[in-house]
Amino acid sequence: MFKIMKTKYYILAVLLFCANCLFAQDIKFVASVSKNEVGTGEQFELTFSVNGNGDHFSPPNLSRFVVLSGPNQSTSMTSINGNTTVSNSISYVLMAAKEGDYIIGPAFVIVNGSRLATNGIRLKVVKGQPVQQQNNQGQSTQDNSVMEGNTADISKSLFLRAATNKTTVYQGEQLSLNYRLYTRVGIVDSRVDKLPDLNGFYNEDVKTPQQQRVQWRTETYKGSKYNVADVKQTILFAEHSGNIKIDPFEMTFIARLAAPSRDIMDQFFGDYKDVKYQAKSIPLVIHVKPLPEAGKPAGFAGAVGHFTIETTVDKTELKANESLNYQIKISGSGNIKLLKALTVNFPPDFEKYDPKVTDTVTENENGVTGSRIYNYLLIPRHQGNYTIDPVQFSYFNPVTQKYVSVSSKSFQVKVNKGLAEKNVTSLAADNQRDVKLLAKDIRYIKTGRADLSTAGDPFYGSVWYVLLLAAGPLLCVAAFVYRNWNRKNNSDVVKVKNRRAGKEAAKHLANAEKQLASKNTKEFYDAIFKGMYGYLSDKLNLSAADLNKETIASNLKLRAVNDQLISKLLDTLDLCEMGRYAPVTLSEQEVFEKAKSIINEIENEI
Repeated sequence: MFKIMKTKYYILAVLLFCANCLFAQDIKFVASVSKNEVGTGEQFELTFSVNGNGDHFSPPNLSRFVVLSGPNQSTSMTSINGNTTVSNSISYVLMAAKEGDYIIGPAFVIVNGSRLATNGIRLKVVKGQPVQQQNNQGQSTQDNSVMEGNTADISKSLFLRAATNKTTVYQGEQLSLNYRLYTRVGIVDSRVDKLPDLNGFYNEDVKTPQQQRVQWRTETYKGSKYNVADVKQTILFAEHSGNIKIDPFEMTFIARLAAPSRDIMDQFFGDYKDVKYQAKSIPLVIHVKPLPEAGKPAGFAGAVGHFTIETTVDKTELKANESLNYQIKISGSGNIKLLKALTVNFPPDFEKYDPKVTDTVTENENGVTGSRIYNYLLIPRHQGNYTIDPVQFSYFNPVTQKYVSVSSKSFQVKVNKGLAEKNVTSLAADNQRDVKLLAKDIRYIKTGRADLSTAGDPFYGSVWYVLLLAAGPLLCVAAFVYRNWNRKNNSDVVKVKNRRAGKEAAKHLANAEKQLASKNTKEFYDAIFKGMYGYLSDKLNLSAADLNKETIASNLKLRAVNDQLISKLLDTLDLCEMGRYAPVTLSEQEVFEKAKSIINEIENEI
């Protein structure tokens, strides 16, 4: 028979409810420039970064600047203590042509169905080097309109070419991919249409220094001389064996071509026409060989390249319960960022914490070089002399086509006795005093009679027993009824969003009021802007990507909202958008009351 805890005429009912909590990464989409004050003719870099994966990137209007390069896309991955963070960025290399104060507007991207916007950036352009301007006003006979080019005619004078330093590699071996532009005509403008996906490769872009201009050189290709420039350089690491295809890199150019002369003045001054031409590189196939099984060390973890190992400790003598830093440094060239966790054997009496991983790498046209540091925090718990064994590290060298094993040195660590109050408890007889001092951690086994109920306790068959049995089916029926009601009530997604629109707007307005009280102007306008756009998205059942002023106005008119309220709404949206980047005439309190009033009026009319 079961023994029941003795509590006469009382029942302790325990109900366990399990809830899954979803923790979403705080997605941030930000814009930055390499410098906020530049001179005319000086280059600077504009970067848009998002710590996640986004779609439908929409850049701001950059027509007031000369676009020298871009959009250039790069992806970085950081791993610290097992937590991996992926960051994507798109950058432009720009040059300012005229002096003045400029505001670079926001860029937009869709992340997990939400439309995110970057901050606006103020840029001051001062007098610097003069910038040559195209002046064709005096040539009235020239035709400067952009025309669609004849692909067959231009392809021999302007094309993209993908080149690698090798076409056959081992799995995990690095190779350089270079997209080069070959031209024998003038280029007025260019843009990137499509970047290759590089499926099957881990890739690292080679970043060009911001101050470095595009380097043109002359090369002879298939018997003809061309002006050549490197458009994009990437280091690739094959993730699996087999034949892996590298997709084309696509760009659109505005090429300036010589035009037939129509009169003697054209023959003297020359004539030209601007032609639009789309170019793409020829796909490449990389043959990836699997790593050989012969001679593979037991502890091999996928490192490919050439590496060295070095270990250090910050002290070789300490007291029990003091900390010790043990560092492992892997240096060399190869797939450093893809190295897996090392297997390190520490003495059993050493308490070990997960290592802090720090990467210091450089990407250039020759590959990826640098180091990875594993920093372990160790705490010896008992007095004695200990040995930290050497660390064994193995890698595959693709040059020699052989596996290499390297080993670090061992360390002798002397641990002296620490304070008794801080020592970890021991079960030995001579440490009973420590056990008593740390009674919160270890308690003696209770030897007396346990306070348990007897077999004749009158709970079985009592009223409480019957009620407890009946409660189970009743709770199941109630849960079933509630579930059906909840499904029916939330089955129409449009109605649910419409019903919750006011509550969501109220949250943003509450945040705006808080920022208003703290006099955070930018955060205030951000909260008002997000609150009104979020409210309209839910109320009108419009996705964030389709939400604009024209769509908002047309949908409100379809719902019989009066024109005066629509005009008032659009004016307020303009005020909020302007207030995020520049001062406005109305006070923040007036804007807040105006937004609150508009939402209340729309709620009453729809």
